[in-house]
Amino acid sequence: MKMFFYLTTLSLQRFIKEDPPVVAEGTPDHERFVVTEAWKHSDFLCKNYILSCLEDSLYNIYSVMETSKALWNALENKYKTEDAGLKKFVAVRFLNFKMVDSRSVITQVQELQVIVHDLLAEGMVINEAFQVAVFIEKLPPLWKDFKNYLKHKRKEMTLEDLIVRLSIEEDNKNAEKKSRGNSTIIRANIVEEAPQNKKRKKLFGSVFGY
Repeated sequence: MKMFFYLTTLSLQRFIKEDPPVVAEGTPDHERFVVTEAWKHSDFLCKNYILSCLEDSLYNIYSVMETSKALWNALENKYKTEDAGLKKFVAVRFLNFKMVDSRSVITQVQELQVIVHDLLAEGMVINEAFQVAVFIEKLPPLWKDFKNYLKHKRKEMTLEDLIVRLSIEEDNKNAEKKSRGNSTIIRANIVEEAPQNKKRKKLFGSVFGY
């Protein structure tokens, strides 16, 4: 598309669709020459503007094309097919992406955002409401309650709102997990110290006679 725009600014875009002109019979030779040579000159410019934007390895392959139209068609046939394959690949990545409990949800959301960006870059249209719904649906199993909470909210969220909510919820879950861990350590210490306190009490009792 960039190349097409560039050729348009040069008024050469029509040559990627045109065949060499057919001059009507009976046209004087000098007119036939002028028309033919003018077309060849413009087509030569068009073809070489396109070739000049290719990498050297591709230039060597496509420089043998006789006209701009032949060159453009060859490039389209090759790269439009590859683009279609790339779109399918990115779409499959998007559909198969699953979040897991063992990793940060926000990190996984960011990875999913990159895939969505690739889809949009490939020309696929995905509105924000659909993105929000998909992001919620892909939350991992331990987020089931929060997922249901988000799915039943009546007010429509933007993707940015959703990410903020997920970030807050993840911070809360991490803080709760840390708190539970500390409580477990404290209880373990109490259990461990109890027998030791009994031993100390027994020792002091035997020493001081009580």
